[in-house]
Amino acid sequence: MIEKMKFLSITGHKGDIDRVVDQYLSRYEIHLENALSELKTVPNLRPFTENNPYKKDLQKSEELLASCQNVSAEENHALTNSPRYQNFTVEEAVAIVQNLDQEIQKLDSDKAKLQKELDQLQISQNQIQPFRDLNYRVSSILQFKYVGFRFGRIPHDYYKKFMDYVYDTIDVVMHKCQEDVQYVWVVYFVPDVITDKIDAILASLHFERFFLPDEYEGTPTEASQLLDEKIEAMRVKIQEVDQEILQKLHSQRKDLLLAHKRLERFSTNFDVRRLAACTNHEDHTFYILCGWMSETDAAAFCAEIENDPETFFFVEDDHNNIVSKPPTKLKNPGIFRPFEMFIKMYGLPAYGEIDPTIILGLTYSFLFGFMFGDAGQGLCLLLGGFLLYRAKKLSLAAIISCCGFFSTIFGFLFGSVFGFENILKAVWLHPKNAMMHLPFIGNLNTVFVVAVALGMGIVLMTMLLNVINSLHSQDLEKAYFDTNGIAGIVFYASLTIMVFLYMSGHVLPATAILLVMFLLPLLVIFFKEPLTALVEKKTEIMPKEKGMFFVQGFFELFEVLLSYFSNTLSFVRVGAFAVSHAAMMEVVLMLGGVESGSPNWLVIILGNLFVCGMEGLIVGIQVLRLEYYELFSRFYRGTGREFKPYGKTNL
Repeated sequence: MIEKMKFLSITGHKGDIDRVVDQYLSRYEIHLENALSELKTVPNLRPFTENNPYKKDLQKSEELLASCQNVSAEENHALTNSPRYQNFTVEEAVAIVQNLDQEIQKLDSDKAKLQKELDQLQISQNQIQPFRDLNYRVSSILQFKYVGFRFGRIPHDYYKKFMDYVYDTIDVVMHKCQEDVQYVWVVYFVPDVITDKIDAILASLHFERFFLPDEYEGTPTEASQLLDEKIEAMRVKIQEVDQEILQKLHSQRKDLLLAHKRLERFSTNFDVRRLAACTNHEDHTFYILCGWMSETDAAAFCAEIENDPETFFFVEDDHNNIVSKPPTKLKNPGIFRPFEMFIKMYGLPAYGEIDPTIILGLTYSFLFGFMFGDAGQGLCLLLGGFLLYRAKKLSLAAIISCCGFFSTIFGFLFGSVFGFENILKAVWLHPKNAMMHLPFIGNLNTVFVVAVALGMGIVLMTMLLNVINSLHSQDLEKAYFDTNGIAGIVFYASLTIMVFLYMSGHVLPATAILLVMFLLPLLVIFFKEPLTALVEKKTEIMPKEKGMFFVQGFFELFEVLLSYFSNTLSFVRVGAFAVSHAAMMEVVLMLGGVESGSPNWLVIILGNLFVCGMEGLIVGIQVLRLEYYELFSRFYRGTGREFKPYGKTNL
């Protein structure tokens, strides 16, 4: 069902808007509209131009909460419903966030300094690491005056060439340190006077020089060990700062959450100004808020606010005087509420249109059960969907559970339990074997006949719903003369009755109905546009292009007849899946060796799981296709807009 809506206008002194939103609107669901758009005819209105003062602190609180340990749902609920939260002022919230943010920023600054020192120590460690095999004090080498020295690395190939062909021909002492797959790290010493010459030779051999700062103590090994100790000590200090940050956040976690909730609420309250309008008076400026409420909320809100001398309201009952269309707020019984998911996928019903949720819930579950009739697998879907819904609150799980219930019922009607048809006696029939004789056709599977008959009944129901919807929207053409209007109902119902009379052997009455009722409804459908113009008392009844009108009408009428036929036959798939399910389970039992008397239960269980999963998915999709294309396309428009409350849902 769709809840009835009331349109309210709320006004008061400009400076009082935060109190009104916090005290009243935060406890009711209201779909706010842009007041400037709603009040176009009212002169001297302007929008609010104030910036949100809570946005910056709210962003800080979100960042702090992201670094904080998670708060459980129970604890969150207890905090937001505690007396302290009710008395928590926004000034206290701002102070808590700003003070905590300053403390965390100071600790982050200390951590950044320590991290910078750690990075520098790591760089020094990386520089000295390759030269750990040099058993000499680095600081002493760096103080040499008459001997040149170079720290660096050279590729393996060039190092070998240098040692084989060059090393013995020049005055140089090279000390090999560490090596890896590509490079050899070395230190070489030369007389200061020939340093440039040796540097040029080594440069031609791709020698890559490293510069070591004068900060190492002892040999490279000793310096590396000392750096390791300093690095570890620095990491411990950083961990201590991190722990201090976490402890500070944890100790103020509850206060921070309360502050965040309060800031979130006031920030949202403040953003109401984006949808409000202001009067253009210099001394006495008033705000105006406009929006939709359900009748129940509107009555309670008006009763509460009428004693407030600072606030005024007006309820507009005539929707024709309102610019915006009422939003759609669905309200269905709990068992059908999960099926609203399918409605929203197609499109919400417009305000005043029939809400098809209950119809969809019943027809979807019924058709699914018909196509997937198995008591054992149905119970699995019923219990599995129910448990999953209890655990995760998934709408799809609840839909699966409902479908499982109908599958179980049809399983008893078909006498099928996990594919076995000899455990229970079929209350109705076995889909694969049940046959019936029809005049002009011969023998035909019973479930096919029942599926088509069921489809005819559903089609007629949707036509009736289309008439109701069209009358509500005052669309006379769709209500009376359309394919799915009264003319279509007369034609299709007559055709349905005629088919049933012929199949039951009553040829004479069927022929009479065919002669009387076949042509007249088709003529009404053919001339629906002129008839609509006539009913609406328009001056021009027939279109100017009469030849084109008759050609177009002929082909449209042919398409109508074809669509009636194809849409009716579309329901054959309901019976086809009922038969195919029985056939698939027969194959599973045959593979499991049931016919031979030595069943393989593992094969039977896995086969049931496969059929339940694969065919259940396919059937679910096929039923949804039937709902959307064969049912909804006849009566449902889905042009509504969602009711988005600015009240207790968002504040």
